[in-house]
Amino acid sequence: MRESRLPRVRASELVGRGWLNTGGRDVTLADLRGKIVILDFWTFCCINCLHVLDELRELEEQHRDVLVIVGVHSPKFVHEADPVALAAAVERYEVHHPVLDDPQLVTWSAYTARAWPTLVVIDPEGYVVAQMAGEGHKRNVEILVGELIAEHESKGTLHRGDGPYVAPAPAEGTLRFPAKAIVLPDGHLLVADAGHHSLAELGSDGETLVRRIGSGERGLVDGGPDEARFSEPNGLCLVPDELRSVLGYDVLVADTVNHALRGVRLADGAVTTVAGTGEQYMVGAADNFLASDEDEADQELASIPVIGEPGDAVAGLAAGTGTFVPGPRRHKLSSPWDVAWSEPLGAFVVAMAGNHTLWAFGDVQGSIELLGGTMNEGLLDGPLHEAWFAQPSGLAVAADDRIWLADSETSALRWVDPVERTVHTVVGEGLFDFGHRDGPAAEARLQHPLGVAVLPDGSVVVADTYNGAIRRYADGSVSTLATDLAEPSGIVVLDGGSTLLVVESAAHRLTRIALPATLVGRLLDSGSHRTQRPVTELSPGEVRLDVVFTPAAGQKYDDRYGPSTRLQVSSTPPGLLLEGAGDDVPLDRVLRLDPTLTEGVLHVTAHAASCDADPAIEYPACHLNAQDWGVPIRLVEGAPATLTLPLHG
Repeated sequence: MRESRLPRVRASELVGRGWLNTGGRDVTLADLRGKIVILDFWTFCCINCLHVLDELRELEEQHRDVLVIVGVHSPKFVHEADPVALAAAVERYEVHHPVLDDPQLVTWSAYTARAWPTLVVIDPEGYVVAQMAGEGHKRNVEILVGELIAEHESKGTLHRGDGPYVAPAPAEGTLRFPAKAIVLPDGHLLVADAGHHSLAELGSDGETLVRRIGSGERGLVDGGPDEARFSEPNGLCLVPDELRSVLGYDVLVADTVNHALRGVRLADGAVTTVAGTGEQYMVGAADNFLASDEDEADQELASIPVIGEPGDAVAGLAAGTGTFVPGPRRHKLSSPWDVAWSEPLGAFVVAMAGNHTLWAFGDVQGSIELLGGTMNEGLLDGPLHEAWFAQPSGLAVAADDRIWLADSETSALRWVDPVERTVHTVVGEGLFDFGHRDGPAAEARLQHPLGVAVLPDGSVVVADTYNGAIRRYADGSVSTLATDLAEPSGIVVLDGGSTLLVVESAAHRLTRIALPATLVGRLLDSGSHRTQRPVTELSPGEVRLDVVFTPAAGQKYDDRYGPSTRLQVSSTPPGLLLEGAGDDVPLDRVLRLDPTLTEGVLHVTAHAASCDADPAIEYPACHLNAQDWGVPIRLVEGAPATLTLPLHG
């Protein structure tokens, strides 16, 4: 098992279409000499990228005089290459550093990035000192930045002072990037006003502000409507009538960036945290559960998956129909995006976008349970405990109890049978296939949908967010009901199904759409797309895959429960891999590629567990480092016969 040692190489110049958050000026590496620079390769659809933005906020503020973070935006979807959409995303997610717009992936290619997100650390002399893929590197980056500050302060190569960031002018308006909405019992509308970190109660006209619940400051604070704080709330769900007096709240809120579920009492606007600790659930971390005493901690920690036989690392959490976990207020969550009540389950279903799963929250029982997903990102139907999801972001329950699901990163419309515990896909092909194509569902394409609703006739409408459209699925076919919307992210069905209220997020408004009596939509075909990324040339035949892992500073491999690593490999098309597909323990493997095929995609998932190395620590903190790669390859005679992927702790 090898550790990563990067050669001392000069950082490549930052090249793209333009810059944001710099007051209109371009930024070069020469301008940044004397600063520690972190390049954050991101794309705004990616939940893992949004996690990294949050991980870096505190570090950015703490070292703003010596540290410059540069977001390099490298789009996955066509919509993300739109400069207007990127500017909106930078504002939406409160990105407080310069952002390079790199739609052609020029800088992405120069730094050989292969995954969203990827971090590259550059020292004050302009040399690359670290590269790491995925999220969860906060502690390691903090240590590295501290070491670089000390080293270059002593050398005289560290320059303190302001960086190139220029804050944009603040925007005004009742709503700011609203996410989703519901109708309240009195006919008013409650809107998750994500950009204002609060909930806005509007009159039935959808415009008049009745009251605001939440102070508008980002944070996790319970209390009355003026002191409570949220952080980018998204999903909303009315509590069933019979449970409101029992639970003491009327609306359940998916408070996404707080990794929490919040209960809101409409009578006085009081807010209570009902699930989540405010910290993100990290796969394999030993502190995903908080307990009041050591015995209870030991009992709960026994439920956490550990690395054992290949496949046990994540599947252990999803054994059977789900792992029952007592104490939802002591259990960490990961970016809950939407919530819906399921009568057969007797629980709220939570679309846990942050780790590609569905959870069941039973507040009456005091439980939270993994309902579906293995935490692998992708599209795989079948039993819920074996299924793969990809940022589930919208939920709606039909009259027949089906749970309809907008699975955003696979641009898919799917449904869950809560009784049989299975999932089925009606539209969508996978992580890299998308478009705007109507017609038979098997051939239809969406682009990063975030919302879904069910009409009285049983048909399903989808907020097709990155296509700016409302789509309808009925009788095995897809049509388009409306276009030219600004990132629709939620839908409310009104007037017995004759009107849709669309949460038009990037336009900061709610928009009413009258539906025709026949519900016949247009059949549009703007094409089907695949995510375009630089292709890696490999030699046909035998190729060595090497995932290079370096534990974080102060940590070591964790072999207490068996092998500490796991490697999964597959390909598109499946025939590309003649040998080497499947799961195994080592992080290196010999693959044999079919020389009769010219190109395809290698799908690689790596896990490596590490824990505190200090023997004096009685209960060492542990972490499971995980990353998925989708590497487009082209087979060329004479090309390299080794593919190296970095996985840092």
